Amino acid sequence: MRIGIDARLLCEPLTGIGRYTKELCQALTAYRDHLYLYTPKSVTASQWDLPNTTLRSGSSRTRIGKMLWSQSVLPWWAMQDQVDVFWGATHRLPRFLPPSMPRVVTIHDLVWKFAAETMRPTSRFLESRLMPPAIRAADRVIADSQSTANDICAVFPQARDKVRVVHLGVSELVASEGIDSLRPLGIDGPYFLFVGTLEPRKNLRRLLNAYARLSPSVRASARCVIAGGKGWGDVDLKQLRSELGLERDVVLTGYVSDVQLATLYEHAKFLVMPSLYEGFGLPLIESMSRGVPVLTSDCSSLPEVAGDAGLLVDPHDEQSIGEGLSVLLTDEARLASLAARARPNAQRFTWAKAASESMKVFEEAILERRSRK
Repeated sequence: MRIGIDARLLCEPLTGIGRYTKELCQALTAYRDHLYLYTPKSVTASQWDLPNTTLRSGSSRTRIGKMLWSQSVLPWWAMQDQVDVFWGATHRLPRFLPPSMPRVVTIHDLVWKFAAETMRPTSRFLESRLMPPAIRAADRVIADSQSTANDICAVFPQARDKVRVVHLGVSELVASEGIDSLRPLGIDGPYFLFVGTLEPRKNLRRLLNAYARLSPSVRASARCVIAGGKGWGDVDLKQLRSELGLERDVVLTGYVSDVQLATLYEHAKFLVMPSLYEGFGLPLIESMSRGVPVLTSDCSSLPEVAGDAGLLVDPHDEQSIGEGLSVLLTDEARLASLAARARPNAQRFTWAKAASESMKVFEEAILERRSRK
């Protein structure tokens, strides 16, 4: 099988969907099928010196240039390479693929529909315009979670029969270092951890408000470490930290290296992820795979992923978030109980399993397109 892949996010610093694209492509190379990775601009070639893989990169760097690339150069390359199936890994499909070419699209979430106020206006507009035709054109639709599948079916009931759930896997992080290596980040004692892009959907304002309401003695037991690059939405955590008097209690690391991320997970008391909406939530399983329990929201896909290793809170209620923090910061028995379940829960999610299930979806798409023809 020759699989053409819209791998545009491999050009950017890897966050959720980019990491998904990278990990699943690498897992797919375990099969004898040939992958064709298409990107609008160059990536580090050494990262993609993989078996049975061809990387084609353009020279488009602007948003408009990338959009034009995706509707012209990308489908042309796929046609020239005579791919057997085309996979859009990030919510979109080129409009001008050959009519006979089977196609699959992955839908990670429907934030534009269920949490629109947490998106950039431009991103919200593009998602609302480009996702519906991709779902209509696809022979199969991959959803990251059953929660996302349910959302797709609710908004696009005509797509119900072609939606398939393929959970993400646990990323193999690099080896971690000792906790002393975190001193340059300003970390020199116990902490709990948030990992993610700093944007409104991550609900960090309520998290810090809830943390500030804890008693000084409880806060003194562990600092709050927030690791992630700045997104959008005027999420000024430095100012909020100052307003709340949390300069000594909250550490803002910014975007961290893979080694730093692995080390942060390794030594955290627990991960906190009080998002308003998530299609999956990779940090949950990344932390649980290291035996670290999670505090997360009781909505969207998060309970599905956290399983029995998570303490669930209402992300819209600061008191609920604060009570959850208090439990995990003061109840060592409860924390240990959740930690004991973390690794077994994370073992439900592997990239090998995701690749195997994705291959079945690709095969279904090929048969579906042939039957129509």
